[in-house]
Amino acid sequence: MADYQGKKVVIIGLGLTGLSCVDFFLSRGVVPRVLDTRVSPPGLDRLPVSVERWTGSLHEEWLLTADLIVASPGMALSHPALAAAAAAGVEIVGDIELFCREAQQPIVAITGSNGKSTVTTLVGEMVRAAGLKAGVGGNIGLPALSLLKQPADIYVLELSSFQLETTSTLRAAAATVLNVSEDHMDRYPLGMQQYRAAKLRIYDRAAVCVSNADDPLTQPLRDQRGRAVSFGIAQGDYRLRDGWLEAHGEALLPVDALKLVGQHNYTNALAALALADAVGVAREGALRALHTFRGLPHRFQQVYEARGVRWINDSKATNVGSTEAALNGLQVAGTLWLLLGGDGKSADFTPLARWLQGDKVRLFCFGRDRAALAALRPDAATQTDTLADAMRQIAAQVQPGDMVLLSPACASLDQFKNFEQRGEQFAQLAQELGA
Repeated sequence: MADYQGKKVVIIGLGLTGLSCVDFFLSRGVVPRVLDTRVSPPGLDRLPVSVERWTGSLHEEWLLTADLIVASPGMALSHPALAAAAAAGVEIVGDIELFCREAQQPIVAITGSNGKSTVTTLVGEMVRAAGLKAGVGGNIGLPALSLLKQPADIYVLELSSFQLETTSTLRAAAATVLNVSEDHMDRYPLGMQQYRAAKLRIYDRAAVCVSNADDPLTQPLRDQRGRAVSFGIAQGDYRLRDGWLEAHGEALLPVDALKLVGQHNYTNALAALALADAVGVAREGALRALHTFRGLPHRFQQVYEARGVRWINDSKATNVGSTEAALNGLQVAGTLWLLLGGDGKSADFTPLARWLQGDKVRLFCFGRDRAALAALRPDAATQTDTLADAMRQIAAQVQPGDMVLLSPACASLDQFKNFEQRGEQFAQLAQELGA
């Protein structure tokens, strides 16, 4: 465990994660300072009066005179104030780095452009089904530092590329990069290789590196020497064969027995099995969890069906790769009415084009980047201002056998608080309009 006594600590960013950092240092007898660029950040009312705070901007003097800066994942290390502090020799970490210095139990670490919340939750369920205590958090659910207050046999962490940028002592018992597709290009001006490099940090010093045999960008680098395990659709140590999940040639479970649906979810199941096996989770418990796991809200979730029309909420598809995963292998008897739109985060939408062909696909594009999305297939696209406008037009045209799929390929913040709010609006309107 690290010793922070006598150090001047500055925490950037409040919210649940920032408050967990404050609590962490106070419990060790260190009173940090807190900065937040927001004037009234969430959690400000819960900050102890003993903690100095500065809101509405960054206090550069505090940063330059600190011994340790704990930066929110939302704060780019390239920000001039952080770059100046780093140049002055100030150590900059994130909450995951603080956690890694303290954790005594094995860590399963999970990242990827898509599917990481599903796999993280599923591995946690596998651990529990095997009779062990799971501490699940990080970029999902509880902040990592809050997990230290609870007994756990295995920690299961979802980690974003932003969190990995400020993490250097992670020694995962098993780590995976599920996939790498273009995302957050507004944060990575040097492009995909810069984004990928941040993701691959998860393999540093990992005992087992679990990669996607179908995605070369997930492969560990040569100096990342953990034991290599792979998963994939038709190749890999864990794979699909004749409708079964298979591990090292052994058929384990037919996909018909899963409550998860879709090829991308079968891949998620294989990745979770590989991770669970890597840390010694009893196979019987892992398979039992797979039998019962229904998936997470807003991730290819059927929210309504009436008159032979299925309404599918995949609002969590906030990037192109996630929408590609939803469309890959999708079978629809009638017409697919695909809702795309929002803030594309400077992404290249053209990889979607190959999935949008045929006379049974109709696009409805809304929000900030609707024009760029509609340009993927102008002859089959309709542009609207809002998601609600699009759904009203679709509801007047659907026929039995059709599917209405919200898989936006974009972030939601141009018109919604978050992807959850977008998905909830879709679900509500589906029931109102589809009845």
